[in-house]
Amino acid sequence: MKKIEAIIKPYKVDDVKKALHTVGINGMTVTEVKGFGRQKGHIEFYRGAEYDINFVPKSKIEIVVSDKMADTVITTIQEKAKTGEIGDGKIFVCTVDDVIRIRTGERGESAV
Repeated sequence: MKKIEAIIKPYKVDDVKKALHTVGINGMTVTEVKGFGRQKGHIEFYRGAEYDINFVPKSKIEIVVSDKMADTVITTIQEKAKTGEIGDGKIFVCTVDDVIRIRTGERGESAV
């Protein structure tokens, strides 16, 4: 199994969610996060004052899928989250050793 974490622009979450649903993904975790990469934040003006915004708002999507679904999920996220601008985000893929459904005690892919 693979855990796929995608850090994307917040306004792209709905597009990604709909696209993932069409390829058979029914569950995910979405968290509002802040961070920066190469863009190093940005400067905003409020009431004539300049503010250096070091952390940019992002959304983090976390999904655990079978190995055979991982490439489909990654491609779907890439296609739907891409704007072609700086700050589109990153996708991280990690191996998951086991999953346990708390309610039933199921383990492995059946628990996903």
